[in-house]
Amino acid sequence: MFLQLLLKSLLLGAMSGFAIGAGAARMYSAPKTQGMGSFRTLGEMNACEGDPISHFSFGLGFFFSSWASSISAGAIGQDINHRIIPNWTAAILLAKNKNVEETLHNPKKMALVGSLVGAVVLTLLNTITVVLPDGMRATATLVLMPAADWLVNPIMPVIFWLAALDAGQKTGFWGTVLGGLSHLIMGNAVPGVVLGILLGKGVEDSGWNRITRTMFITIIVLFILCGFLRGIDLVLFNQMGWAIPEGLQELHNKTGSFQI
Repeated sequence: MFLQLLLKSLLLGAMSGFAIGAGAARMYSAPKTQGMGSFRTLGEMNACEGDPISHFSFGLGFFFSSWASSISAGAIGQDINHRIIPNWTAAILLAKNKNVEETLHNPKKMALVGSLVGAVVLTLLNTITVVLPDGMRATATLVLMPAADWLVNPIMPVIFWLAALDAGQKTGFWGTVLGGLSHLIMGNAVPGVVLGILLGKGVEDSGWNRITRTMFITIIVLFILCGFLRGIDLVLFNQMGWAIPEGLQELHNKTGSFQI
């Protein structure tokens, strides 16, 4: 049974890591080349600014949270694909060569190293979870879950906010503003800070042109939609002691969004 789990973990981890590594690298060639990644992955990897230690420490934090999830719930989370494998792959390549064009942006190198990283990560998570005694699992859950929660909020938002401030005045401004809005609406500032970094760097590099204006409008629309679906407007009316307009409540009822 253990041998079967080990072989399956190695195979599936290598296959996933190969695709994830190649896809993460191909994101940097968009829109000419399609990449199997996500906007979040790209933003978080850019925030590490090609520093191998930053990439490794970023992935390491989410490795512990993924380990806690696998122990307590028996589930492998999405952080492995989005955060651990691509960042650890980048850290290994950048440790030998800090030229991102030859390492992080190279699909072939990222795919090969990513397959090794994926095999190791998935095998560690699966095998460690299986071999732990039940009593140790319970203890590990009590210790690791609070630590994982602290990592996600507030440690990670603070790290990204400091990266935004360090990247420049405009980047720091937009990272702070959008991070604050993200925390109010979503309960976590990281998405907003990442968007602020991308918007701020775009404005610093090329000013307010069609691309940066479109990005800004898109971000505002996304925040409005997210706030509406989470019922921020209804919460505001309730906290201020105001009567909720019937039309607004009916709109929430039709969309199936948050209701008070």
